[in-house]
Amino acid sequence: MAAEQATALVANAIDSLPEGALAAKLRLAQKEDRPLRVKLGIDPTAPDIHLGHAVVLGKLREFQDAGHRVVLIVGDYTARVGDPSGRSSLRPMLLGEEIEANAATFQEQALRILDSDPERLEVRRNGEWLDMALTELLALVRTTTVAQLLERDDFAKRMSASEPISMLELLYPLLQGYDSVAVEADVELGGTDQKFNLLLGRDIQRAYGKPEQAIMTMPILVGTDGKRKMSKSLGNQIGVTDSPEEMYGKTLSIPDEAMSEYYRLLLKRPPPREDTPAGSPRDSKRALARALVTWLHSPEDADAAERNFERVFVEHAAPEEIEEATFQAGPEGQVHLPGLIAEEFGVSRSEARRLIDQGGVTLGETALAAGEHDVSAEQAEGQVLKVGKRRFRRLRAG
Repeated sequence: MAAEQATALVANAIDSLPEGALAAKLRLAQKEDRPLRVKLGIDPTAPDIHLGHAVVLGKLREFQDAGHRVVLIVGDYTARVGDPSGRSSLRPMLLGEEIEANAATFQEQALRILDSDPERLEVRRNGEWLDMALTELLALVRTTTVAQLLERDDFAKRMSASEPISMLELLYPLLQGYDSVAVEADVELGGTDQKFNLLLGRDIQRAYGKPEQAIMTMPILVGTDGKRKMSKSLGNQIGVTDSPEEMYGKTLSIPDEAMSEYYRLLLKRPPPREDTPAGSPRDSKRALARALVTWLHSPEDADAAERNFERVFVEHAAPEEIEEATFQAGPEGQVHLPGLIAEEFGVSRSEARRLIDQGGVTLGETALAAGEHDVSAEQAEGQVLKVGKRRFRRLRAG
C-alpha cells in the first residue's frame, strides 16, 4: 500500500529523493499509525499567489487527500533575509509591516487550494523558532561548511563572475533547513529551484539528531508568455484571486504549446485529444479556462466569465456589469486620465500614458489619440473607459 501511494504522490514531480525514501516514510508512518508531516515553506515577499504557486500547493492537497498533514510555514523571518535561489543579486530588505500584510494575504489565498481542516493543516511562522539566541545561531552555523554552500549553482555562478555574495544569503539555506528541524518534517516540497535547500535540510536534521526528510521538487510553470517562469514581476502571471473574467481571458492568451503543461500540472490530466470534437486548440484552451475558473471560483463564475468573453471579444460589446470609477475634475474642469488609469488598474502613470499614446485606451466609442491625456468632465461623465482588451470602468464625477 505504501509503495502504491508513493507512486501516486510522485506523479508530475521532477525529483523524489533519496530514491525510495517517500515509500519508506509512508511505511513507517503506517506502522506508527500517524500521518506524514509534509512541509512547505513560503516567504511572503509578495502579497499574491499565482498559478505557479498552485502547482506545489496542489501537490500538498494531494498529500492531504491521502490522509497526511501539511505544515505550511510562513517565513516571516526568512523573508527578512531573502531567498537567493535563482538570484544574481541580493534581494531588497522588506519592512516588517509589509511582510505581515503579505503573510496574511498569502495564507488566505493558499486556503483556496489547501484543505483547512486542522487535522490536515498546520500553519506556522518561522519567527517562532528563528528568533534565537546567538549561541543557538552559532550551533546552527556549525552544521554546514562554506564549501557546501558554494556548491549551489547560483552561488557558484556569482563567484565565477566575481559578483558579491552576502553573509546573509549564505545564512538563508541554513535557516530554511532549521525549519525542518523545528517542525519535524517527514517530507519537504518545493520547486526545482529549491533542490539544494531541501537537500541541505536533510543534512541539518541529521546534525540535530532528527530523522532526515524525503524531498520532492515540482516543475516551475511557465507564464502566459509560454517562455519564462510565471512571475508577477514579469507580468505573465495568472493570480489565484484574479476575477473570473480576468482569469478566463488570461488563460486564453497562453500559447498553444504551453497548454499541455497547464493541463498536466494544474488539472492533473492531459488535454483533449486533437482528433476529438473538443480537441482543437481553441476548444481545449476554453475548456482549460473554464476548469481553472471553476476550481478557484465556481461553475457559475466560469459560465459568466465565458459569456463575458463572448460579449467583449467576439461581439465587441462592453461587459454586462461594469465597475464604476469616481473622478475629480481639475481646476479647469479637466480629468487627467493617466492618473485615473493608474489608480484604478494598478499601473504606473507612465505606463498609462504609453497605453493612451499607442491607441490602447477608449473613452465611449472613441479611441483616445496620442497625447490626449486630459478630457473635460462633460466628456468623461457616464462614459465607459476601456484600457487594453479586458479592463473597463464607467466614469462618474465625484
